[in-house]
Amino acid sequence: MAEGVRSPRRRDEGGVSAVEYGLMVVAVAALIIGIVFLLSGAIDDDLSKTCDKVDPSATAGPGQHPATC
Repeated sequence: MAEGVRSPRRRDEGGVSAVEYGLMVVAVAALIIGIVFLLSGAIDDDLSKTCDKVDPSATAGPGQHPATC
């Protein structure tokens, strides 16, 4: 009985580290999704500006479809 007092029991903490890794993966995924949503508006604005600068009266060659914005 004295041995149990001197050395604490070792717990299995493998599941805890798996949960921590899972939470880290979720946090990184949420961060990536947030960045994509924030940048999508800026990218859309830049593409719209570029599209507005393209000459809409330009015609496509035979058998080609005209580019649309």
